[in-house]
Amino acid sequence: MIFIERVFVLKTPTMRLKRFLLRYFPPGIALEYIQGGKTKTKMLGLSSLSTRTNVNELAATIAADEPLVTPSVVPQLVESLCKLQTKLSDASNHWFHNSKTLKTHLLPLTNVAFDKQGKRCLTGSYDRTCKVWDTDSGKELCTLKGHKNVVYAVTFNSPFDDKILTGSFDKTACLWSAETGECYSTLWGHTAEVVAVQFNLQCHLVGTSSMDSTAKLFNIATGQEVATLHGHTGEVIALKFSDDGNQIITGSFDHSIGVWDTRTAKRVGILNGHLQEISNCLFNHDGSLIASSSMDKTAKVWDQRTFSSLATITGHNDEVCFSPAGARLLTASLDRTARLWNADTGNCIQILDGHTDDVFSCAFSYNGDIIITASKDNTCKIWR
Repeated sequence: MIFIERVFVLKTPTMRLKRFLLRYFPPGIALEYIQGGKTKTKMLGLSSLSTRTNVNELAATIAADEPLVTPSVVPQLVESLCKLQTKLSDASNHWFHNSKTLKTHLLPLTNVAFDKQGKRCLTGSYDRTCKVWDTDSGKELCTLKGHKNVVYAVTFNSPFDDKILTGSFDKTACLWSAETGECYSTLWGHTAEVVAVQFNLQCHLVGTSSMDSTAKLFNIATGQEVATLHGHTGEVIALKFSDDGNQIITGSFDHSIGVWDTRTAKRVGILNGHLQEISNCLFNHDGSLIASSSMDKTAKVWDQRTFSSLATITGHNDEVCFSPAGARLLTASLDRTARLWNADTGNCIQILDGHTDDVFSCAFSYNGDIIITASKDNTCKIWR
C-alpha cells in the first residue's frame, strides 16, 4: 500500500480534519483528524472506483455520508479521487499486484530483510544458505554458502548495503560482500545458536544474540569481539540498535526486553509486562518508541525514555515490525497471515492473506512502501 498526503485543516466544535491520505492499492482514502486532542484515522474503502467512475458524483456521495467531509473540502476530495483514478489508468505501467511469490528455497524460510532502497531482499533458510534477490524481477542474484547449519538471521548494512550479515545455528555469524557473495569473516564466541544479527547505522559495529542467553558486539573491521551483554536469564532471540548507535535493545525468553548502552555495555533499563517469551523488539525510526511482541499473543508499544507501556495490541502471536514513520505496525503469525496495524489506535488496517503455512517473519522496506513475508510453505511474498 502507498499513501500520499493531501494536507488541509478543517475545524469543527469537536473534530479537526488534518488531511487526506491516499491509498493506491487497493484504492481508498483515509481521513486523518484530531478529536479530544488525539489523532485518529478513518478509512474509506473505494473498491468500486474505476477509470469510468464519475468522481464528482462519488465525492458527493462520500460527503453525504461522512460528516468530516464538508462542502469546503469537497474540491480537495475530487482532486484526490482524480489522482486515484489516474493511478488506476496507469496500472499497466506499474506493479499493483497484491503480492509476488518467490519460490526461494528447498526447505522452509527463517527470516527476510530488505536493503534501504527496497531493490534487493534477503532470505534465510533451513537449507543452510542465504539468497539475495532482485525485488522487482524476482531474480536470484547470488547465494551465500558456508554455514554448517540453519541460516536463521539475515540483514544488510543499510544505508550502504554493500555488506550482509548472517547468523546461524552453527553458533557463528558471517560477514559477506553483498555484490560478490564473498565471505569476509566469521564471528566466533557464542556457545549456542545465533538467532539475531544487526549492523549499527554507522556500520562499524555488529550485534549478535544467541540461545546462550547473551548478546555480543563485534568490530566489523577486525572481526573481534568488543563486548558481551550479560543479564538475561533466558535465550536472547532479538536485538536492534538505535539510530545513533548508542543503545541496543534485546528481547529474551525470560519475558523481558533489555535496554543497553553500547558505549559501556551496561544495561540501563528493563521493559517488563509480557507474560511469555519475547519474539521480537524494535526501535521506531526516531528512537522515541520501542515495539515488542511476545508468545503471549500481544504486541506492546513502549516509551523509550520512561520504559513504560503505552499500548497493547492483541490478535497475533508472533513478530512485530515498525514502519519507518512509526505510525504502522506489521505482525506475522502462525495463523498463516501477516497483519498491518495502526500503532496509535491498535486497529487492524489490513490482513495479508496468501501463505499456506505458518508465517515466521515479516519486514517493511526502508520507505515503508513494500512488505515482505516469509513462511514455512517454503516461499516468501512481496506485497505492495
